[in-house]
Amino acid sequence: MGIHEGQKELFSYEVNLDRRVRRDNPLRAIREQIDFTWVRHEVAPHYGYNGNESVDPVVVLKLLFLLFLDNVKSERELMRIVPERLDYLWFLGYGLDDEIPDHSVLSKARARWGRDTFERFFVRTVAQCVTLGLDDGKKTHMDSSLEAIPKPHWRANTNKQSARRPDKDARVVPT
Repeated sequence: MGIHEGQKELFSYEVNLDRRVRRDNPLRAIREQIDFTWVRHEVAPHYGYNGNESVDPVVVLKLLFLLFLDNVKSERELMRIVPERLDYLWFLGYGLDDEIPDHSVLSKARARWGRDTFERFFVRTVAQCVTLGLDDGKKTHMDSSLEAIPKPHWRANTNKQSARRPDKDARVVPT
């Protein structure tokens, strides 16, 4: 299991990300008050001792946190945004010249760690934010994954007022 140790660059156009992230940026409060390092111990059994070094699990958890915090529509989109956002780079412990992980790192971690583990991590992280007063816990984020649901269950939960009537020339396909 890899451990990413963020350090300031020696030669990076003399840009200090710590000075570039404004003092009232919410990520500053989160980084100072929320401990993400516990995730390493939780996922250690899912990693081997040989092979390629993985992305630090703390970075993976922080990336997922950013995905939900800023309501980014997809993991691919998040990974396109990260190099452009100085506050994201700073929060993750990356510098301007560091290589950002591929979006597939997140889906591979999800597969390796399992859905239940991810759910526990999410709940634990949000609970820390609520406990510290960083969030009021009133917003709800839902996973938009496509899940197979039996038809009777789907029909029972359909909002009939939201259904549109088909155009009179539209072809209706029976289900």
